[in-house]
This record gives sequence, structure tokens and C-alpha cells, in this order.
Amino acid sequence: MHPTVTQVTERIIRRSRDSRQDYLRRMEILGQQSPHRASLSCGNLAHGFAACQPGDKQTLKLMSQANVAIVTAYNDMLSAHQPYAEYPDIIREAAHGMGSVAQVAGGTPAMCDGVTQGQRGMELSLVSRDVIAMSTAIALSHNMFDATLLLGICDKIVPGLLIGALSFGYLPTILVPAGPMPSGLPNKEKQRIRQLHAEGKVGQEELLEAESQSYHSPGTCTFYGTANSNQLLVEVMGLHMPGAAFINPGTPLRDALTRAATEQAIRLSRPNGGQRGLAHMVSEKSIVNALVALLATGGSTNHTLHWVAIARAAGIVIDWDDFTELSAATPLLTRMYPNGQADVNHFHQAGGTAFLIAELLNAGLLHEDVETVMGQGLRAYTRVPLLDAGELTWQQVATASTDVGVLRPAGEPFDSQGGLTVVQGNLGRGIIKTSAVAPEHRIVEAPARVFSDQAEVAEAFDRGELDRDVVAVVRWQGPAANGMPELHKLTPYLGSLQDRGYHVALVTDGRMSGASGKVPAAIHVYPEAAKGGPLAKVKDGDIIRLDASRGELSLQVDDNELASREPARADLTANQAGLGRELFGWFRQAAAAPEQGGGVFFSEPPAQ
Repeated sequence: MHPTVTQVTERIIRRSRDSRQDYLRRMEILGQQSPHRASLSCGNLAHGFAACQPGDKQTLKLMSQANVAIVTAYNDMLSAHQPYAEYPDIIREAAHGMGSVAQVAGGTPAMCDGVTQGQRGMELSLVSRDVIAMSTAIALSHNMFDATLLLGICDKIVPGLLIGALSFGYLPTILVPAGPMPSGLPNKEKQRIRQLHAEGKVGQEELLEAESQSYHSPGTCTFYGTANSNQLLVEVMGLHMPGAAFINPGTPLRDALTRAATEQAIRLSRPNGGQRGLAHMVSEKSIVNALVALLATGGSTNHTLHWVAIARAAGIVIDWDDFTELSAATPLLTRMYPNGQADVNHFHQAGGTAFLIAELLNAGLLHEDVETVMGQGLRAYTRVPLLDAGELTWQQVATASTDVGVLRPAGEPFDSQGGLTVVQGNLGRGIIKTSAVAPEHRIVEAPARVFSDQAEVAEAFDRGELDRDVVAVVRWQGPAANGMPELHKLTPYLGSLQDRGYHVALVTDGRMSGASGKVPAAIHVYPEAAKGGPLAKVKDGDIIRLDASRGELSLQVDDNELASREPARADLTANQAGLGRELFGWFRQAAAAPEQGGGVFFSEPPAQ
């Protein structure tokens, strides 16, 4: 193993010892009660299978076969989740073939960040993760089940499903993806038209046509944002069937993998002799594997929130220093938009997750000795699925990438490090993603222009007030202020300024997105302005230095002067009601700091 990976893993194990042991102890006690429906009263059980077919009722009465819970994030507005409409029938048929039963245990909400970007609905985006976690727990609370299949893909949905399912970690659990849509308008062209629209050079009709050619069919959006980072990380953790992440929806191979996931979940269940559940799959080593994979692919910055929260749900404590140390040791092996022009279909065709995992294993950057849903170590995930005469099988991935412009071997990386690091100083502590930022743009020292909303940035841009070197400070965007919406709408404006030759950066207590790109952005900065953090003391014209190479985020103001400044106050009443926001006030009040996951479950660290 690479010494840094070993060192970080051992530190996480030490840091998490008490909370992890407590979690595993709870799961062991709960697991001993399986099958749980045996403890239900006759009235309970009758309610639980009242709507089942007679054969399923008989199976559930006998207690000797598995009942598989389906927790689905299906809706037909999200392109990524629309294919899930057909999955319960596929799963039920596969379960019957194993002599078992499958029931839709419950549904979770699933909102689309692509629809809500720049809109007020985005202020519910991050809190939706915790709602999804609670919805998952409610779905599984009936104690009818022996295994779980989680149907979800997008940004907050996979983390929410996992957090909820980890409360039932004694159950074997497999995540079942639906795959990306086929490639549409090339990313370079989409990016060009967005920027031209921001500059007023193309109209709404041309922009809508370009967007419609990009997002055009069922399946996930094809850029390597949070949704597709989810899929890759889950597979590297061994929670998918091998090679399942990026098979397009509506294909025979996609359906075969869904059937195989059902059959494997049943094999892992206690009625079939299984003794290990999700709690054992999500370990300190598998969490480290996920972080390494995120860094090796230049994945979404949102996972500096989400994987912290997932880990804590399993009693594992990680922090941003772990990300930073691993990033320095992890080579960047992919170029996918926004870190390049290729999409996840190109990545998959070049060798995909199987090639990536093989390269990282051989370089000593991933732990091979982890438990997976395949009942084997991680080396099983260096195989690719295929249909042979209609039968699903796996073969070893090719030893060479078919497109080194998209996916490279560990010995010939795009960069020697993963490009995600902590920045800190007298403005607080945040994260910056540099994998898409050219080296000449990674250090910016310029006057601040302070904004309270991303719409104000667009207005200042249109008035020509930002045609200079500038650090845009967008504050009151943290979890306590307005739910921490993504600020992806800023990308075309700031990118245009950078293209004009100006030194430009963004500093915010909000999020960007999985598509954050070429402009250096210090994000998730905390303490956030709404809690009196230093961002609330920044004034227009103050000089800010952002140095991604040295991890510096500093306001060039004398310490005594900074201490004497009264923090600005914001009127956040407009963010507290409308579009359902009035229902989530307690989320905003209880939200943890970003480095603790930004949610409501883990506002205090587990016992050390």
C-alpha cells in the first residue's frame, strides 16, 4: 500500500474507534433478530403482506426465504430516475426465480439540481439529502425485510439513501443504478453557448436548443458531476454489481445487471445463510477507497460534504485534512467534463471503472481487502459485464486504456495529484477543486466585490462593473443562512471574465456543484457569514489572496482592524418562506458545519 493511504486509513481507524465500535455493536444486536417479520404479531404480518399475491403470502409466512425491500427514488421528471418505473417488476420477477419475494418498501423524494439551479427551489437541495435518509428509514422500519435494494442515482439521493440504509446496516444492501443517457451535444459546444448567452451574444432560443441537445433522453446527465461521481464511488466501495455504473438505460445488459443485483442480495440475506450487511461493507477502508477514487477522477466537490455524512452514519469520522493528504498522493487519471471535454460514456468506453480500479489497486492506492456485495475483495471489480448468449458474465478488463485522452494508467497520469485541497486563513476554512483550473489561474490576489446573492453577480456583470481583476465574495449562502444552494449559475459570468484576461476567483460559504470548473473557487467556507464568520466582515475593495498551491485563503487586512470590524447583518427573511422553505427552518437552525457534513444528524462529532 502507498504509505499515505496507509497512514490516513490508520488515523481514521484510531479517530473512529469508539463511534465505530458502538455502531457495529448496535447492528449486531439488531441483526440477531432476523428475520424480523418473525417477531411481528399476526395482525402486523397480515398488514405487511395483505396486498401480495397468494404465493408471496405463503413464502412470507414460512420465514425461510428472503423478502427484499425496494426503496426507490423513482419519478418521471428526473431523466436519471425515469427508468426506475420498470425496475420493481424486474426485481420481483428475479426474486420469484430465487423462491423469494420483493416489495416496494417505500419511495423517497428526488429533486433535480439541474431544474433548480439558480432558482429558489435549490435552497431545499442539500436538506433533501437528510429528508431522503429519513424517508429511507421509514420505508425500512416495518421490519419485514431481509435485504435491501436502493434505487437512486443523483446528487443528494445516493448519499441520502446510504445514510438511511446504514441505520439498518445489518441488512445486505445493493445500490441499483439506471445508467447515463447517450452522449448529446459535445460539452465544449454547450459550454461555449452558455458563455455566449451570459455575454448577451446569443438569445434564449439558441440556449434552450443547446441545453435540450445536451439533456435529451432518459438517464443521468453525462457530465462528471455529483450524480456520476456517486455512481463511481459506490462501485469502488463494492456496493454495486461490478461494472454497473455506466451501462445505458433500456438495454438488455442494464436489465440483466438489475436481475443479478436482486439475486445477489438474496444470496447475502440471513435466510440464505448470510451474516454480513451494509455495516460491514461501509468500513474505514472502503471509505478511503471512495475518497481516492473521487480524487483520481477529479470528482464532485459536493462529496466533501456527502461522504463525510455517509461515513459518520457508519460511525466513521473523516475530515477535509484526510481529503487533502490523499489528494497529494493520488494521481489524476481521468479527464471528464468539467475537467475535460469527454463525458462518462467516453470514460466507460475507454475502460471505465474496472480499468480505473485495476490501476489504483496495482499502484497500492486502494485497499483490496474490503468486503463487497460480491462476497469477494475489490479485485472482483476489475471485471466488466457482458451478455454471452443472453447470460450475464464478467471478463477481465483490458490492460490498456482505449483512449488515453480520457483515462490513463497510474504511471502516466494527467497530474501527479488529485486536485482537491483545503484552503484556510483568517477568512475561515474551505475547499478548492483545482483539477479543472489551469496552473496560471491557481493564485489570485485581487480586490473583493461583495455580494449577498448570485443574482447580484449577474447584474454587476451586465453593468460592466466586474471588468477587472476581482475576487467575488458571495456570502449568506451557507447551510444556516439559506440551505446552502449550489451557485453554478455564476460559472459562465466568472469564466467569461477570466477569458478576457482578468484575474478572477470566487470565495463563498455556499456550494458550487459537481460541474465546478475552470475558475478558482474557495467554497464551503466556514464559519459561515450567517454565524458571524469572517466573511461577514469583508468590504468591497479589501484585498483577498487565494493561493490553491499553498492552501491559503486570507484577507489582506491588519488583524487588529479585522477584529474591530462589526460583522455585517443580512436580511434572510426572503429565504425563509415560499416554495416550501418555511417547512425547513429547523434544518437551517440545526445544520452542522460543512466539514461535519452540513446536515442535521451529525452536528457534533461522535465520541472520540
